[in-house]
Amino acid sequence: MIEAWATPQVYAAEEALMATLAEGELMARAVDGLAAVTAVRIEDRAAERVVGLIGTGNNGADALYALARLSAGGVATAAVTTDRVHDGALQAARSAGVVLIDAASPGNTAAEAIGEADIVLDGVLGIGGRPEVPEFARDWVETIPADAYIIAVDLPTGADPNGRGGDPGGVFADETVTFSVLKPVHLLPGTETRCGRVTVVDIGLTLDGDPAVVRLERDDVADRWPVPGPTDHKYTRGVLGVIAGSDDFPGAGVLTTMAAVCAGVGMVRYVGPRRPSDHVLTAVPEAVHGVGPVQAWVIGSGLAEDLSRLDPDQRAAIETALDSDVPVLIDAGGLDLLKELGLGVRRDRPTLLTPHAGECARLLDVPRAAVEADPIGHAERLAEQSGATVLIKGAVTVVVPGSSAAEGAPLLAQADGPPWLATAGTGDVLAGLAGALLAGGLPPAIAGALAALVHGVAADDANPGGPVRARDVAEQIPRTVARLLRR
Repeated sequence: MIEAWATPQVYAAEEALMATLAEGELMARAVDGLAAVTAVRIEDRAAERVVGLIGTGNNGADALYALARLSAGGVATAAVTTDRVHDGALQAARSAGVVLIDAASPGNTAAEAIGEADIVLDGVLGIGGRPEVPEFARDWVETIPADAYIIAVDLPTGADPNGRGGDPGGVFADETVTFSVLKPVHLLPGTETRCGRVTVVDIGLTLDGDPAVVRLERDDVADRWPVPGPTDHKYTRGVLGVIAGSDDFPGAGVLTTMAAVCAGVGMVRYVGPRRPSDHVLTAVPEAVHGVGPVQAWVIGSGLAEDLSRLDPDQRAAIETALDSDVPVLIDAGGLDLLKELGLGVRRDRPTLLTPHAGECARLLDVPRAAVEADPIGHAERLAEQSGATVLIKGAVTVVVPGSSAAEGAPLLAQADGPPWLATAGTGDVLAGLAGALLAGGLPPAIAGALAALVHGVAADDANPGGPVRARDVAEQIPRTVARLLRR
């Protein structure tokens, strides 16, 4: 499991550790790590010149001290600074022979220095900074050569420390060096791609409380997957009700049901009109048709586009599901039905919503672009209005715990699928997979995150490095789960 910690938690840990160390020791540990990583990248890239962009805070000091260390070792270095720089770092850089360039100097000396860089150390802002490029650094960022290797200190300038987006004119780093622990900026969808490769340097911090963000790893699957024991049977392994598919979209019922069966659920009860039912019968003959006792429901994949044409048996089953005491997953067309019923209709039982950006936008009556710009904020708003756990799909899939979760429960963020996974039907597969985990007894947030992990890995396993169809992902799930359980 990968954990990321919020800025106040990190600051508290730093303060507690500094109280036990000699003055300057904590920064010295950070500088040691940053200089060591940069030295390796210099060798890897046969780089000749390193230039630092130095802001007014501790991250700027870290970068400046690291430049001093590199310069003392014979590396050609320069630093572009403002008139407010950490005094000790400035003196160390001057003594070591770092070329110091005040951004206020006449001429284009700062631009010339940056333009000659093979490696750029971005030390403009730290995790306490605002998600925007300071005015004094805008020209610096714009001058970075396209072929320079950018190493950000803690986070790229302009990125939101909380992972919620940032300044589009900010830095997009090739690598980010952070200290002791990850922060939300390194895992969440608004900023993860801006960080590039993330290298964690241990400086000895000990964090208290719960992390702000969690990412499940492949090694976590074996500890969480509902594996049957010798006395289990199809009913104790979990029975999943699937209300999916329509005459408009018959394949959705097949894919959702197939994924659930392939994930190892004990039994699926499928509810749908004749056309998709016939397809399900052919593709998944082990599915039982009709309403009956279940441990969880999946509602929505491929329901009729016009909800006034919703199959009567499906509508009755949906009412049964929403009134039941068992967990319910609502996807796709079911989300539109949820809006029709009103988001104020809150279930007091575990509920998982699985929208993509467009569906989330429709539920909240906002433009899709707004959700794409801030998926987490809108998912949190949807979770607050509905009381449900919300899984918002994307290159980084984020799960926002609902009202039934413990106070302060972390976000879960998964980035396991290849870009090839962005194709029709894969959302139906994810719904069936997550539904199987709900029927197996997992809470909604873990079921959603674990399903997203296995969904992504199965997509890559189905055809590594190449195109993949939704049905191939579903059929790959048993082999992927078996491999992950053996780790």
